[in-house]
Amino acid sequence: MREKILSYIEKNSRIDIKDLAVLLGMEEAEVANELSAMEQEKVICGYHTLIDWEKTNNEKVTALIEVRVTPQRGQGFDRIAERIYNYPEVNAVYLMSGGFDFTVIIEGKTMRDVAQFVSDKLAPQEAILSTATHFVLKKYKDHGTVLVQGSKDERMLVTP
Repeated sequence: MREKILSYIEKNSRIDIKDLAVLLGMEEAEVANELSAMEQEKVICGYHTLIDWEKTNNEKVTALIEVRVTPQRGQGFDRIAERIYNYPEVNAVYLMSGGFDFTVIIEGKTMRDVAQFVSDKLAPQEAILSTATHFVLKKYKDHGTVLVQGSKDERMLVTP
């Protein structure tokens, strides 16, 4: 039952408990208790609102930074990740497989702000070997939600 609750609230965290109970065929109290238990267990870590900042006057720059590190003996990657995710500019840190170790997602007011964060705070850390910064130019879909409306299929029609 937990997975069903989670799949509904992942798509709409503002769904009313009463409506959720009806969808699941459960009692309201049962749903409320289950949500509370999942919050306590940190299965549910927070509730967020997806905002298309391009439609506001508040401009932001989003960057994905590839980070290569030397893991610390006895602590692996966790201590380095903690140092990185504690910066307020950092929205997400992911341990990766492949050619680099972490993907760090940050937001700044300008590209210069992002570059300054990388050069002043991120790159100088002892365990960090290298970084590569990629700026997001346009978001088409974010957290499962399509942000662009009325886009037509631009693929070429191929006929035999």
